Amino acid sequence: MHFSSTRIFQVHTLFKCIDFAKDWNEKESLRQRRPRRLHDIKKRRRKRESMKKKLLAVLLSGTMAAAALTGCGGNADSSAPAEDTGAADTAADAAADAADTADDSAADAGASEETADTAAEGSIVSAPTELTYIFADGDEGAKASMNEIVNKFNETYPDITVTIEPGNGGAYSEFIKTKDSVGEFPDVMEMRDTAMYVRAGKLEPLSDEIVSLFRTTTAFDGKVYTAPFGGENTNGIIYNKAYFDENGWSEPATYDEFIELCQKIADKGDMAPLVVGGQDIWHMGFWFHKAYNDQVLSKDPDFIKHCYDGSKDFTDETIKATFEEMQTIMQYAQDGWVSTPDAQITTFLVNDMAAMMYSGTHMFSQIAQADPEFEMGWFAIPSQDGKMRLVGGGGIGGLAISAEAAKDPDKKAAAEAFIKFFYEPENYKVYCETLSAIPSTVETPDLDVMDVFQEVIDANAAADDLAPMWNGRVGENELPPDFRNFTYKTLIEVLQGTRDIDSACEELNKTWQVSMQSFNPITGVGIE
Repeated sequence: MHFSSTRIFQVHTLFKCIDFAKDWNEKESLRQRRPRRLHDIKKRRRKRESMKKKLLAVLLSGTMAAAALTGCGGNADSSAPAEDTGAADTAADAAADAADTADDSAADAGASEETADTAAEGSIVSAPTELTYIFADGDEGAKASMNEIVNKFNETYPDITVTIEPGNGGAYSEFIKTKDSVGEFPDVMEMRDTAMYVRAGKLEPLSDEIVSLFRTTTAFDGKVYTAPFGGENTNGIIYNKAYFDENGWSEPATYDEFIELCQKIADKGDMAPLVVGGQDIWHMGFWFHKAYNDQVLSKDPDFIKHCYDGSKDFTDETIKATFEEMQTIMQYAQDGWVSTPDAQITTFLVNDMAAMMYSGTHMFSQIAQADPEFEMGWFAIPSQDGKMRLVGGGGIGGLAISAEAAKDPDKKAAAEAFIKFFYEPENYKVYCETLSAIPSTVETPDLDVMDVFQEVIDANAAADDLAPMWNGRVGENELPPDFRNFTYKTLIEVLQGTRDIDSACEELNKTWQVSMQSFNPITGVGIE
């Protein structure tokens, strides 16, 4: 096969041009290592055309040089066809395509290297890590906010996957016990029965860095095991504001004014003054704590401790006064309150069947969803001595890390990262706004909340006393297991008239004595 000197020179020049294009691209990619984006395409096309013109000029000059050599030499093939610019153009296209392909490869390599460098710099785990996470998902708002935050975390940390497992709704404490008994204790969880699991060695102490995120926490022997979801759920009266305005009623400033208000509504007769969800005994705990706080804790914050050491018992006059206050208040509850579940009290309020309910801030969103047009108000019921005592501050429950999971350095690092991520203002805002939770963090999110919720936040700031529920205390004032529920059941018997107060106090005393035989933080029984 015979090749003209012109063709040989042209091919040689083409390879030179391709080498030039690759060399130019390597330099360019070193200067600007980034993946090509859609908005760069036009710019890249213009650059390609510019390169093509330069290569074409080189090829043409090469052709002209070859022609000059042919004219000087006597052995050239005179029958060879004249070279045209079409061939040069095709060669330039080939060179430009080669450069473009090389450019893409270099950019992709640069992008991969950049991503790898970023992952290496920002990764907190040495290998892909999975975490199981369980929370009480009976509330739709809690479920929605948790899923949103978890999904965002998984997107932010591609080498960590947090998987939410169903929390079995209302029977959450029993569900966690079951998971533990079958060896499926979660890596991260909403912890409620904190003391029990701390004593069983199931929870990992939180780092000082995490603890420092919160205004108040609850410690066990100097160690904190839970990151509080929010300030304790502050209870108060949620009322039908339009109904109050129609009748010219204002929020009571004293306990006596509250009772007088209940009587006015009862006298009017068009709805019950109060709706109570007595079928759920934990709902009765809201009211019981109100009276217990007024009558017992106001006089002796360490009453339970003193019952353990034997200096006091449940025949104390303050306990009797607690039952009496409950009798006074509950005479204004709707008919059938003992068979009404907590889930139905919103229906009573928004359908003008009751003027007021006593519950936590979690009810705000439920009421708004049930009737967006319902105008609600809120106030706290003062104690009989004029003090404002509220449930508030960081409680015993919250996010916790499994001690077993913490044995794996990657899982521990991932779990701590998740907790810190959860409480970042922009993420924590989602939880607080959805569940009307009072922020527990030092750096509080900027909340877009209803006026009534802001009133609760303001009331917490102005309260004479903020403390957990009587059954949410730890250490020497911690209740024996199941004593809380027994107390509420006994309270319902008194309110229904099937047991008198003296009998109830004696029954509580007997049960307390039995409970102390298996649990007493003063003597250490049942602690280990």
